[in-house]
Amino acid sequence: MDIAYEKCCGNSKKDSWRTTLVLAYQSLGVVYGDLSISPLYVYKSTFADDIHHSETNEEIFGVLSFVFWTLTLVPLFKYVFIVLRADDNGEGGTFALYSSICRHAKVSLLPNRQVSDESLSTYKLKQPPEKENGSKLKTVLEKHKSLHTALLILVLLGTCMVIGDGLLTPAISVFSAVSGLELSMSKEHHEYAVIPITCFILVCLFALQHYGTHRVGFFFAPIVLLWLVCMSGLGLYNILRWNPHVYEALSPYYMYKFLRKTKKQGWMSLGGILLCITGSEAMFADLGHFSYTAIQIAFTFLVYPALILGYMGQAAYLSKHHQMADNISYYVSVPGSVRWPVLAIAILASVVGSQAIISGTFSIINQSQSLGCFPRVKVVHTSDKKHGQIYIPEVNWILMVLCIAVTIGFRDTKHLGNASGLAVMAVMLVTTCLTSLVIVLCWHKPPIVALCFLLFFGSIELLYFSASLVKFREGAWLPILLALFLLTVMFVWHYATIKKYEYDLQNKVSLEWLLALGPSLGISRVPGIGLVFTDLTSGIPANFSRFVTNLPAFHRILVFVCVKSVPVPFIPPAERYLVGRVGPATLRSYRCIVRYGYRDVHQDVDSFESDLVNRLADFIRYDWHRPESTSDTGNEDDGIRSGRSSGEDRLAVIGNMDFSGTWAFEADESMQQISVSVGSHTDEDIIEMVPQIRKRRVTFAVDDHDELDAPKHVQMREELEELLGAQQSGTAFILGHSHVKAKQGSSVMKRLAINFAYNFLRRNCRGPDVALKVPPASLLEVGMVYVV
Repeated sequence: MDIAYEKCCGNSKKDSWRTTLVLAYQSLGVVYGDLSISPLYVYKSTFADDIHHSETNEEIFGVLSFVFWTLTLVPLFKYVFIVLRADDNGEGGTFALYSSICRHAKVSLLPNRQVSDESLSTYKLKQPPEKENGSKLKTVLEKHKSLHTALLILVLLGTCMVIGDGLLTPAISVFSAVSGLELSMSKEHHEYAVIPITCFILVCLFALQHYGTHRVGFFFAPIVLLWLVCMSGLGLYNILRWNPHVYEALSPYYMYKFLRKTKKQGWMSLGGILLCITGSEAMFADLGHFSYTAIQIAFTFLVYPALILGYMGQAAYLSKHHQMADNISYYVSVPGSVRWPVLAIAILASVVGSQAIISGTFSIINQSQSLGCFPRVKVVHTSDKKHGQIYIPEVNWILMVLCIAVTIGFRDTKHLGNASGLAVMAVMLVTTCLTSLVIVLCWHKPPIVALCFLLFFGSIELLYFSASLVKFREGAWLPILLALFLLTVMFVWHYATIKKYEYDLQNKVSLEWLLALGPSLGISRVPGIGLVFTDLTSGIPANFSRFVTNLPAFHRILVFVCVKSVPVPFIPPAERYLVGRVGPATLRSYRCIVRYGYRDVHQDVDSFESDLVNRLADFIRYDWHRPESTSDTGNEDDGIRSGRSSGEDRLAVIGNMDFSGTWAFEADESMQQISVSVGSHTDEDIIEMVPQIRKRRVTFAVDDHDELDAPKHVQMREELEELLGAQQSGTAFILGHSHVKAKQGSSVMKRLAINFAYNFLRRNCRGPDVALKVPPASLLEVGMVYVV
């Protein structure tokens, strides 16, 4: 995580030209794999049914003109020169735009937002927030809660379409590459060869995902570079040999001639032309792995010229071979002597492009999950050295099955292209809308600038989107159906998550209740550390009161832990922990808020546990050393000053702090069998098993030459020694096991969403212990019923 943060925020110096060029080279394999293989299927999809190649060449030259200007206006002008600048601390993508908007205007629906989050170094606003240009728009957005929901739905819709693209891109890319076999075998053999070979490659691609890309990633850039050189070389060869004057078709006049001749059919064919910009969104989505300058250089000076030469070469060949009107594919323009090597390179490039979009799908699902907008899934980090390389088993196998089903079901480039094109344009429209808001709210430009951006690029994308939507019955129905299903799942999960938080907020227990617990009520303190996980940032959660009711005991050291997401990509490790007391120092009860960004890697349980104890010890030292009148910079609004008072302490940011004492750890793990079972075996009232609690032998030292007064020094030493003894006894993780149901009188839609949809998802997805990486050996689950 430190490496990831340093990459994002740590070094403010500009990269040297050598570093920038290396990053530009590496970006070829990650960013441009999908975009670079689009020539394999653009012309074939465009001339599938709607228009036909004629002797006048008006159709082929018109399509070439559309391809040229589409590549120039959307990837080059929109993404390279405008959208890439809308980064969020170096990160790009849909959630980066949403995160930036949420920080500049209070439109976030994240439940446990705190004022102290705004003091994070990665939260800082690039420009002063008070500017008259965007103040009216900001006021309107903040005033209407319905606009907050609409903005979230827009973001989720873009996310759903990215997931749909992750399903469709591997299918159309690999299928189009393998379809080159049709020129080397009869039609009968071709039908029985292309589909099985495509499915075999797809199975291998998805089956190898759990190994990660770091082992073979260094091959990706050379493969894409070789493909770009090959494609541009063949394009230049075809231009010089067949039609050196094909460059004249780059004039916008040929678009007018094309539409004048083809009319409605020409407009419908735009659904195939738009495939030339498939993969453009990856330039922004993968911005965090490279740099703005590197991506700009790679596209402007290599990818863009290679694509233009490739499309011009195909058009030059077809302009002199009208007998190919019924078989327009990329491979017909490849000389027979090099067709097999080109086929092999194309298949490898299609695999690289597919790998990039699959990895992007994993990444955006992980971001959705971190913001409470996706059911919990298991996230595996495949590399310890390279940040962002993750693998999600459930999603991987579902994508594989659906991808193979789509390939077998559609069986041609036409239907696959219609489906993929609609998903691509939907994502671009969402990006255009969100960027327009960023221009006003974050860049503080006049609204007229954002309106011009929205109208210019939005009209282009709407034109293509409408052409794709017309193909609803010919494949475009698939991304729409998939998006509606995923949008329903994500919105229901987010809605129920908000309702659960509101229930917790309304039913939290007062601090006086905790202070009243003691031997007089039959409550005992047992050795060890108890980590009570909750979404609340203040107060005592209801699941802890249920825990104590069923089991009249709790641990010697009690820590209420809130793991929350903040709308920033990364949080520095030194700013991650907010620590404070709950009650007087003698209670040995603390609150710890652990903050993560949407791109942060959550720590494994061993690292988290030791880090948490470190922060608690640092806080104890800090709290005993600070003057009585000192107030913390990380204060919250829900507590009072003194950790030795009867109230709840204000929280302090505890990082790498230098204190007069010293302390160290030497861990030697052993296992001890413990089990607890209380109450009836129902969801409403159960505390589940704790089979094992891990014990550690820890060495802890306190400097005897402390500057504190003798009484304070003794009390601090006692508190630190109790923390040491508790960690030696073991740590238990106390989590709520929730069952949610709609309250009586709720609407039919709410009952369906909560009682059926959400509870079905909850039962069939990973539990919170998996998301928090809690080992079963140390887990205590407390049954809770949420009536929302």
